[in-house]
Amino acid sequence: MGLIDRWKITLNTLKSQDRYRNIRAGDGIDFTSNDYLGYGHGRCPISVEDQASLPVTGMGSRLLRGHHPIWEQVEAQLAQWHGAESVLMMTSGFTANEGLLTTVIEPGDWVAADERCHASIYEALRICRPRKYIFKHNDLNHLEDGLRQEAQIRPVGREMFIVTESIFSMDGDLAPLQDIVELAERYGAHLIVDEAHSTGCYGVNGSGLVDALHLRSRVLATVHTGGKALGLCGAYICGSHLLKEYLINRCRHLIFTTALPPLLGAYWCKGIQRVINDNSGRELLFRNVQLFRSLLHDSGWDIRGDSYIVPIVVGEDNKAVRLAQQLWLQGWDIRAIRPPSVPEYSARLRISLHADHTPDCLENLALRLRSIFTEYH
Repeated sequence: MGLIDRWKITLNTLKSQDRYRNIRAGDGIDFTSNDYLGYGHGRCPISVEDQASLPVTGMGSRLLRGHHPIWEQVEAQLAQWHGAESVLMMTSGFTANEGLLTTVIEPGDWVAADERCHASIYEALRICRPRKYIFKHNDLNHLEDGLRQEAQIRPVGREMFIVTESIFSMDGDLAPLQDIVELAERYGAHLIVDEAHSTGCYGVNGSGLVDALHLRSRVLATVHTGGKALGLCGAYICGSHLLKEYLINRCRHLIFTTALPPLLGAYWCKGIQRVINDNSGRELLFRNVQLFRSLLHDSGWDIRGDSYIVPIVVGEDNKAVRLAQQLWLQGWDIRAIRPPSVPEYSARLRISLHADHTPDCLENLALRLRSIFTEYH
């Protein structure tokens, strides 16, 4: 079989399984994007001087000509926002997760990861080849079983890590971070938390769940992205001064990647202040969460989680695709999520609530969902 035939067979198999993907521009009312605070409809304004003076390309890695002083300003602002010692900017959330984990975890170390963690985390673990322990989703007993066993047999010089998300992107539920921190401390493990979906939305100033729970000093590192609630391009890692120094010297994802354009740094400086001051946006978001989830509950749905990510699990791939298609034809942009993004037989509609959704819009969507599910049940 030739290469082209192999590609064709793979694509045809995906089509037969209702797992074929294509790229479609966003149209209809947005319940798909991660624009939780509604910033995606317009850019955060920057000064004419910044637009004229800041380069629009990185022109090299940050260790070469790609660095610009504005990124030091951005990292300082972010560190102050999170109450962290240091921050290191990265080009994307995927790169930040993969770069952090593959740099700090070595072959022979032991890593416990929640089974629902993002693909970037599992790709990192594939690369760095630790001894892996995949614990059942948010199952503290299963996690402790692994920690207890590893603590008894851990080789000399090897480290233990726990990796989880604070809000899980496909389920919308929160990790029991306080309990996980306590387990990590009890067994001498280092905790790393992916805060992609909580950044901007949780805590008094929106800095995320780790900070809202006052756990900053008790975790090794957190990973944050600008491409969700903040409406910005890029991502960053929060941790100690020593961790930042180590990453600068050892992280291949920083060393061998062209830096973000300095012009984006001006948007970050403005955007950080915008999100810190946007308590009203966070209040609107969680008001919408309460309203929409109560509407679904009144319609008889038992929906997991309690965040602005609302998964409606339908099971079969073809049913999820069919329901999403019907909603799209009626003006609602809600996408079908299928394996491998979610476990087998748990295809779903993933509904993403935003601060700028109106109560009327949410009520209309709840009615439309009830109608479509009744028709296609």
